[in-house]
Amino acid sequence: MTSHHPHQHQHQHAPSNHQTHPHSDDAAMAEMLDRDAQVLKGHLQEILDWTKPLAGTPERILDVGAGTGTGTFALAHTFPGATVTALDISEYMLGRLAASVTRHGLEGRVTTRQADLDESWPALGELDMIWAASSMHHMSDASRTFSDIYQSLAPDGLLVVVEMDSLPRYLPDDLGWGVPGLEQRCHDVAAALGWNAHPDWRPALEQAGFTVAEQKTFSYEQSENQQLIADAARSFLSRTRESLNDHLTTDDLSAVDQLLDERAPHSLGKRTDLMMRGSRTVWVARRK
Repeated sequence: MTSHHPHQHQHQHAPSNHQTHPHSDDAAMAEMLDRDAQVLKGHLQEILDWTKPLAGTPERILDVGAGTGTGTFALAHTFPGATVTALDISEYMLGRLAASVTRHGLEGRVTTRQADLDESWPALGELDMIWAASSMHHMSDASRTFSDIYQSLAPDGLLVVVEMDSLPRYLPDDLGWGVPGLEQRCHDVAAALGWNAHPDWRPALEQAGFTVAEQKTFSYEQSENQQLIADAARSFLSRTRESLNDHLTTDDLSAVDQLLDERAPHSLGKRTDLMMRGSRTVWVARRK
């Protein structure tokens, strides 16, 4: 579950075609996902704990856009009576996930399935619960995918859709040098370009036949592991620097470079005031 970066996988991140990217990019994305999962483990569990009474005791769960398996493994531990299928477009991600199954003690309960949902819905049988975190906004035709999901669920089955409301934040507004508001300006440019954009899914869910049982926004603030947060901020700013080069001022680009330069006095690694913060909205929809 994670997803907030300018890159496309069916499990997350931004518009383009994943299949044009090499495995080295997959590897970098996987590291990013795993790091974010470490920082935000409690946030994910909060969402699952809220979802659990609504889900009851599902036996067959599908994780749509599973990535490296953060949501897959959390679902398996939260619902110990269920088997979980991790679905993703990336064979690399699924291979990495499969290699972690034994470490999580989930042999026989977690399986993987490679598929591109923009092409077709795979034959998976009847499912009790489908989890889609930071993945639906990447579908080329979300309405069609919601219809496919509806048909795949058992009567009274549950769909949980999770989306980031905006890109995560890491920096204080005033860095103590430069012009305050650097991160906000980066976010404003990214938002204008449609990074991580998604609608309120309620109308599309209802159009597909679902009844939206609950909708809630969960906020998070995490500052406990400064090194991990610095690494996450570095990944975000590196991709910002690469992708928004033509959209930021020279001064802001220089400030980003100083934060990214580990030898510079203003580097991220030398700060002790970083905080990963943001929010996610969750829609819980039931098949009628």
